[in-house]
Amino acid sequence: MKKNIIEETERFVRKELGDDATGHDWFHVDRVRRNALHICRKEGKGDPFIIEMAALLHDIPDEKLNESLEKGEQKLHSFLESLPIGTNEKDRIKKIVYTISFKGGHASKLETVEAEIVQDADRLDAIGAIGIARVFAFGGKKGQPIYDPGIQIRREMSLEEYRNGKSTSIHHFYEKLLKLRDLLNTKTAKNMAEERHRMMEAFLDQFYREWNGREL
Repeated sequence: MKKNIIEETERFVRKELGDDATGHDWFHVDRVRRNALHICRKEGKGDPFIIEMAALLHDIPDEKLNESLEKGEQKLHSFLESLPIGTNEKDRIKKIVYTISFKGGHASKLETVEAEIVQDADRLDAIGAIGIARVFAFGGKKGQPIYDPGIQIRREMSLEEYRNGKSTSIHHFYEKLLKLRDLLNTKTAKNMAEERHRMMEAFLDQFYREWNGREL
């Protein structure tokens, strides 16, 4: 039964996000799912089914990927209602999906180990080589410049400023990505994040050398 539910969820997510060009495509979702299950195994805690379902569905209601927040929430609700699982499981999955987002640093308090694991897996995919690729894909889709040294880094911001304020792809490293290593919940994810964090720092060093026209 659970295997069939997972397969149905995979088909749904592929249909909804398969053509996304912002870094929130099926391949991102699948990486988050695989990392979440890896963390679950290494930590030896959490419900693997709830973790896998929440990882697969975590971007479905995202307001960035829908006409509105309400439309995204309805999409998630309708899909979960179509599945032959209990109300408690549906509620647990929805609670994870709605609480793991970064939201400009205004994240919700997590109440379960499953939420911590899915959040860690999602944040791991936002850093390192994949994270570098995704930030420029998203910035380009959003119409942001690669970099503008005249724009100030936003140290503190409201959710509205985070979503719609003026920024650049390089600024996003300082406004979010370089913060994520220290915001992870599990030891496994923290260990996985170290090399990815160093790669971003090395990339930024090289970027500024090239931006300023200096040789190594």
